[in-house]
Amino acid sequence: MKQKKNQNFQVDAAELEEILQRAESRNLSEQDYKTVVAIIKAYVQVYALLQKSKVSISRLKKMIFGSKTEKTSSVVGNKADGSSPSQDESSLDTPDSNDDTASNDDTDSDDKPDPDGSPPDSDDKPCKPLAKGHGRNGAAAYSGAEKTDVPHESLKVGDTCPHCQDGSRLYKVTESGVFVQIIGQAPLGGIVHSLQKFRCDLCGTVFTAKRPEGVGPEKYDATAAAMISVLKYGTGMPFNRLDNMQENLGIPVPSSTQWDIVEGMHDKIVPVFQTLVWTASQGDVLYNDDTTVKILELMGKRSEQALLAGESLDIEGVGEDRTGLYTTGVVSTVDEGHQIGLFFSSRKLAGENLKDVLSQRAEELGPPIQMCDGLLSHNLPGELKTILANCMCHSRRKFVEVYDIFQEECRYVLEVLKVIYKNDTIARKQELSPEERLRFHQAESGPVMEELHDWLNRQFDQRLVEPNSGLGESINYMLKHWKGLTLFLRQAGAPLDNNICERLLKKAILHRRNSLFYRSRKGAQVGDALMSLIYTCQLNRINPFDFLTELYRNAKDVAKHPERWLPWNYHETLLAGLDTA
Repeated sequence: MKQKKNQNFQVDAAELEEILQRAESRNLSEQDYKTVVAIIKAYVQVYALLQKSKVSISRLKKMIFGSKTEKTSSVVGNKADGSSPSQDESSLDTPDSNDDTASNDDTDSDDKPDPDGSPPDSDDKPCKPLAKGHGRNGAAAYSGAEKTDVPHESLKVGDTCPHCQDGSRLYKVTESGVFVQIIGQAPLGGIVHSLQKFRCDLCGTVFTAKRPEGVGPEKYDATAAAMISVLKYGTGMPFNRLDNMQENLGIPVPSSTQWDIVEGMHDKIVPVFQTLVWTASQGDVLYNDDTTVKILELMGKRSEQALLAGESLDIEGVGEDRTGLYTTGVVSTVDEGHQIGLFFSSRKLAGENLKDVLSQRAEELGPPIQMCDGLLSHNLPGELKTILANCMCHSRRKFVEVYDIFQEECRYVLEVLKVIYKNDTIARKQELSPEERLRFHQAESGPVMEELHDWLNRQFDQRLVEPNSGLGESINYMLKHWKGLTLFLRQAGAPLDNNICERLLKKAILHRRNSLFYRSRKGAQVGDALMSLIYTCQLNRINPFDFLTELYRNAKDVAKHPERWLPWNYHETLLAGLDTA
């Protein structure tokens, strides 16, 4: 017999109060019994749903209000009595500070481990004194500003002091008086050159003034191409938005013209992008992940019309039944600590794009460390071998999401991971080598992680946790990926999390939120290449505007020797001179 679905019902506060009064006097009516049964059933359903991490209270609050941080102190609070968070924590020697990592997901938080372990500021006064000059940038911070030397209006070195009567002389003070002035200007400026002309009244010959020195015949300078590229693919400003701004400021640059400019920029920087891909393939540690993207040419009616017209949509060997579109982010750490950020937008998943990168890896090199989240079906590079590490932040977040329901158990796990990140911060501050960091973690973090592993198994062995509950699923995830999560205890240089790749993908997400889509595969290729160069510059603290400008100006040498035009060595190339052969 089919069970009837529960009918929706509404009970206001006054009715509930009356039912409670009748319940206390043991005088419930038949309708009261039905109402109470319905309320109890609703409570059971809501409680069962809340045990699932996807609809936990913390998750619901994050969806409505957004997430600022997932630091341990913000999730579990501070214990005034100083007691241990849970049954086994007294042996952890957990620091008093609230240091931890707040991992970021694909679209939200960009938090990193708090390096000093300081608690968050309160609403009325900060927890620690502000640094001197807090909130102000010194003159050294304005590396892109124009520099001018202003001489004294009346004095020079060797002059007699105007205030002294004994003829003492002035000398130059080593430190100049620095004054910073911020000026406003259009993103794209313009100069109208009026070249004077003369005509002979006899032969009619016209004599025109020469162009000013340094002014070429092109209407759009290299700096314009670099600025449009940085605005579009570095900050997410759509072409039409810049079009409107420039028109309002009296220097119009139409959207279609902007595309022509960045397409031309792409053609000049492709050799450097390809060299970056090859260099990244030789790295010791590679991070990868992906997010969604829209490429209109491969979607909906446009895709169907192209197929009917006999056009190839380049399935790229991923299967004709795949319709999803993804932007993959790959970060590689190479020699001398340089980092490379790469973007690839197509139907390929993160692992398939990583496979394309690693296919260029030198045969004599061993397998690199690969850091990714637990979705291995998307992230693994096929038959190519890597040393797999899984993201600790993804595992940690699962306990954060069910903390409101399983507070004591989750508090224990979060405090344990807090110790791990605290130890990693210490290793980073002491600038330990990968081997020294490995030995440090083995000594300080190994026993803590071993105790956590025993605790996780004990929850199931002693039937303390229901496997299908939110906490059970969090524990299952951590146990399933334990080998990858603890690679930092066995492999020198293995990272703890995939946060750097998550931050990389925020460039693609920023572009997606503002520009919404790429119109064609060519547009996606242009965006990927320029975004890769811009973010690689940021990773290595290089000015992307200056870098792209020099690539544009020196396109011939870039095409011949792209390895000399990487973000960290192009200054040396400019100083050494170009190959004119």
